[in-house]
Amino acid sequence: METLSESETKNLTAKAAGHVSDILSIAIEYRESEKALVIYDTETGLSQILLSAYKNALPNATFIDFNSLPSEEIVAAFDTLSPKDLVVLIQSSNFRLSQFRIRLRLFQKQLKVIDHMHLHRNTPESWNTYIEALEYDPNWYRVMGPKLKAILEETTTLTIHSPECTLTISEGLEIPKLNIGDYSEMTNVGGTFPIGEVFTEAKDLTKMNGSVMIYAFADKDFCTTMYDPFEIKIENGIIVGWSSDTPRAFIEIVEEVRKNERAVIREIGFGLNRAITRKHYLKDITAFERIHGLHFSLGEKHTVYKKEGIKADKTRYHVDIFPVIDTVFADDTQVFRDGEYVI
Repeated sequence: METLSESETKNLTAKAAGHVSDILSIAIEYRESEKALVIYDTETGLSQILLSAYKNALPNATFIDFNSLPSEEIVAAFDTLSPKDLVVLIQSSNFRLSQFRIRLRLFQKQLKVIDHMHLHRNTPESWNTYIEALEYDPNWYRVMGPKLKAILEETTTLTIHSPECTLTISEGLEIPKLNIGDYSEMTNVGGTFPIGEVFTEAKDLTKMNGSVMIYAFADKDFCTTMYDPFEIKIENGIIVGWSSDTPRAFIEIVEEVRKNERAVIREIGFGLNRAITRKHYLKDITAFERIHGLHFSLGEKHTVYKKEGIKADKTRYHVDIFPVIDTVFADDTQVFRDGEYVI
């Protein structure tokens, strides 16, 4: 099992406890009158750190080691909860309860959910970044998120400048969705943490043209892989070519997508988590996509927005890719420059 020194672990645990307390009180709006159930494992050092943090923040909660009980008893524990009660999942990988889709079932029961998943993908040197990424600053997320969403809603042309490359998305964007820890207008409370994102996609997927430099993408194990930047070329929303220095691993992913569907670019995600950067990154791609910057998805799978000609139940691929960004313009408004939002 991965380990840090005793003092490093102690410091991270204390930091995590503070961030978890803020998530509970500000984002989730958990109250002591509500029940709390924490399902955890201890298979990684990071899961142990988070477990200690939640024991500190939720002293009256019920804690169950996922590996200590049969799945039927864990499901029965969920069924003792009432709407607005809280479930925390601390998963080194991804808990399996037969055909039971845990988070979906919990939301159906109107429970609040905090989900830390795939923790095993994050190596010890990135644990501090993961814990820092849990910091919940409402003055940042709840101000910048709606401000960016409002701009993107009115944008006709989004222009992304990469080193010596320009990518243009014309004829408007879909209504952006927020993942900023404000659930006041949402049916479900909670989700996967760390958070921090405003995402959208082109209204017409064929209206994305140009080229962009890519420095990272999700590998076949859903881990972040970093490379020297390489250029991809996009015509009518489809990846049609790449520079000679493009990694073979990326080419293989595109070729795999092409066997089953189009190598189309769909999601345009503006990450807001200031703790996650190109320098301070996370191996778990689900967490890394909250990066303070931009990411796209490759492949037809993106169930949030319906598109004519794409049957959601037939799509297979949603591969996160990360562009090098100099500036981003929403029509004539500059929204991002030199690694920072400027609105």
